[in-house]
Amino acid sequence: MAAVESRQEVAQREGTTQSRVSIEGEILRYLVWLKNQAYSHHTIRSRANLLKSLVKMKANLSDPDSVKEVIANANNWSQTTKLLATTAYDSFLKWQGKTWISPRYKQTQKLPFIPTEEELDALITISGKKLATMLQILKETGARLGEAFKLEWTDIDFERSTLRINHPEKGSNPRILPITKKLASMINTLPKKGSRIFGGSLRTFETSFWNQRRRAAAKLQNPRLKAITFHTFRHWKATMEYHKTHDIFHVQQLLGHKNIQNTAIYITLENSVFQTKEDDFHVAVAKTLEEACKLVEVGFEYVCSMDNAKIFRKRK
Repeated sequence: MAAVESRQEVAQREGTTQSRVSIEGEILRYLVWLKNQAYSHHTIRSRANLLKSLVKMKANLSDPDSVKEVIANANNWSQTTKLLATTAYDSFLKWQGKTWISPRYKQTQKLPFIPTEEELDALITISGKKLATMLQILKETGARLGEAFKLEWTDIDFERSTLRINHPEKGSNPRILPITKKLASMINTLPKKGSRIFGGSLRTFETSFWNQRRRAAAKLQNPRLKAITFHTFRHWKATMEYHKTHDIFHVQQLLGHKNIQNTAIYITLENSVFQTKEDDFHVAVAKTLEEACKLVEVGFEYVCSMDNAKIFRKRK
């Protein structure tokens, strides 16, 4: 009984697959279109990598059934990766004015890796001045890499020690965030060669970070460092802020999320990271409005009222 040929094998045998030069040109034009449509750097790079992976796996981008078959047989891809590949190809077809019946993959939820503060600091310490400053910004503000990369000198208020996210990504809100004197000093020591704090390309930052991360993991004999990405700093900051305040709306404002459902994951993360630790509190009582205001000013949160007094608490 003859073996049944796959669509890719038939295409290759009959010579109907697109030439590499032709498809690379199509992908490049599509990426330029994404950029002109103001898609984020992360989205553009992700879709480029997925489409190139499909071509490398012998998918014919002119044949939706060929693409479906390649994605279905990609056994090393998770359901989420298959969904992302499907989304990337769907967008690619729409750009060409075409349609298809896309396969029904569903995203699988995974909790992001949350390192210790010492591990983040180890990466910052081993990095050069420019990269270290970028990582410290991500650690203190929870900003996305693209948001921090677009910072301008006018976005930093050295007198008030604040930083303004004026180029938010993924539809987030702009925001003004506090920074430490240490970070303000690190920023201020960078060369002022233009309106933006960080010159060069984002790719250079990424390459430098990957190299420093690999060196740090080997030097400190800690393979966990290899799991840290730029976005890990954002997850860490949000998790720590929720643990400190237990105020999910505060975390939502910090991250710039418009939909609080995107922030809710940090409740689960905080419970997971700190599940073995008990919360200890300082407790204070206010009998007047003035006393209550003073407690709020130093970080106490209201708990309840009893016997004509208000009870407040603050984590130790």
